[in-house]
Amino acid sequence: MSPAESVRTALEALRANPLRSALTMLGMVIGVAAVIAMVAVGAGARDQVLRQIASLGTNLIMVGQGSVQRGAVRLGAGTAASLTEDDAAAIVREIPGVAAVAPSVRWGLQVVAGNQNWNTTLFGITPDYLEARDWTVTAGRPISDDDVVRGGKVVLLGETVVRTLFGGGDPVGETVRMFTTPLTVIGVLGGKGQNAGGQDQDDVVFVPLSTAKRNIPGMAKTNPRFVHSLVVKMGDGADMAAAQAQIRDLLRQRHRLAEGADDDFWMRDLSEIAATRDASSRALSFLLAAVAAVSLLVGGIGIMNIMLVSVTERTREIGLRLALGARRRDILVQFLIESATLSVIGACAGVALGIGVAVAVAGMAGWPALIVPEAVLLAVGVSGAVGVFFGLYPARRAARLDPIEALRHE
Repeated sequence: MSPAESVRTALEALRANPLRSALTMLGMVIGVAAVIAMVAVGAGARDQVLRQIASLGTNLIMVGQGSVQRGAVRLGAGTAASLTEDDAAAIVREIPGVAAVAPSVRWGLQVVAGNQNWNTTLFGITPDYLEARDWTVTAGRPISDDDVVRGGKVVLLGETVVRTLFGGGDPVGETVRMFTTPLTVIGVLGGKGQNAGGQDQDDVVFVPLSTAKRNIPGMAKTNPRFVHSLVVKMGDGADMAAAQAQIRDLLRQRHRLAEGADDDFWMRDLSEIAATRDASSRALSFLLAAVAAVSLLVGGIGIMNIMLVSVTERTREIGLRLALGARRRDILVQFLIESATLSVIGACAGVALGIGVAVAVAGMAGWPALIVPEAVLLAVGVSGAVGVFFGLYPARRAARLDPIEALRHE
């Protein structure tokens, strides 16, 4: 019997019992759908996380104020006024491989434009902040060193602030007020979207660092060089762990911290955050893969059971074919094709179901569903292999039937 005739005969046998064939394929459908949905949703989530991390900037080490202890009471992070602009200069001067260090201050305030107002987050920055955090200016110009030196009353607006105060129109050249200080809008920041914590990164305004210190009430009255945080951008290929250790040692030395004393600042390597989140998503993917593997195993066992039943039901047919000259190999091939066909058809249905589930789940979660072609091909291939593996025993059993005994079977 030719391969084409074997396939045709197998399909006719499956069409003879459509309900049983459909129920047999159900395990494969669920298994393959789980694989496709797992890979698509996992890849989409990983891509979303990595894009959010990348929007913060690359090769970054964040340094913030530590906590103050008063007696037995430890206040929260950010209560120790421990960082200064001089720390930023020292890091640039003494730590090799540093591309930029950006000191900044941060404040929540109301920004007013005409008869519109909006509560947002103000950052006092230097030009290095835009480079370190990979911010672009889509209209107008960025803050310059001259703006910082002279305390220029200029401001950059994030897209959310522009949309709220100016209805999305061009604000360059317009005036906004911060407290009682008028500021001229010199540019609009490029959009970044939400960060990994779900915060809107475009709901910000940037002013020169010196301008923020002079015009925010209470800011830098005790130490004019004080800053809230430092953003350290390392060059490409830098050893982030080594750089972090060097920065910690330098700051402890500059802050005159005794050996064994707690740091009066905190540090965070954003690449570690990305690695941690990626590891978490991979762990979830492995868990879902285990579930999918169990589903495929159950589907394979179901195929073997149904094929054994089919061998019993078609014993006389098998005996007749053997008596008429069919080779045992032809019987083996036919039953293997039937089991593989069940698996592959189930896999194709599973692919369609898996894509639908992935799109629905990703849509509810708010991230894209990335359909990976390799995963689709792998799922279909594994499904076919499972069908052949679990169909081999029934096929061998059918091929080994004695024609005379088979013809006597009732």
